[in-house]
Amino acid sequence: MPNPESRSVRILGIDPGSQRTGVGIIDVDAQGRSVHVFHDTLTVLGEGGFPQRLKRIYDGLCAIIAEHRPGEVAIERVFMARNADSALKLGQARGAAICAAVSQGMDVHEYAASEVKQAVVGGGRADKTQVQHMVGVLLGLKGPIQADAGDALAIALTHAHTRASTARVGIPRSAWRRRR
Repeated sequence: MPNPESRSVRILGIDPGSQRTGVGIIDVDAQGRSVHVFHDTLTVLGEGGFPQRLKRIYDGLCAIIAEHRPGEVAIERVFMARNADSALKLGQARGAAICAAVSQGMDVHEYAASEVKQAVVGGGRADKTQVQHMVGVLLGLKGPIQADAGDALAIALTHAHTRASTARVGIPRSAWRRRR
């Protein structure tokens, strides 16, 4: 039986937001090469009230999943914002995105922003411009990438790198953290 980690996989990366949700899809082959498939930004600001914006995120992601048929989904983990209201809205937008993936029968893999920056740029404190630049370099994209879509592609790339490392070392990601 072939190793599931040795075949090509399509990864959907999601950068959740209550105003704009970034979406990026890559294909990763058995040798670990990543190829750009799709990226977009679901702009939901002005879509009515907040509940309608959450529905737009959910419906938009369900449609993208149905069209592109990713095999795996990765999403940015919530960080603590300075403004509690913003953090709550971000968490709800993230919940709508997770529900869209789970409703389509997909597992969701979560990554902290610092993990994404480390995987794509090589440093956990990189800024958005550095991340966007490296996403363009890694995927051979020409021209500027919208920030949220670039972040979503970075999340997909992070998952691709992490799943390859997990397959190489044979240790689940949950065991990577150092215990104190």
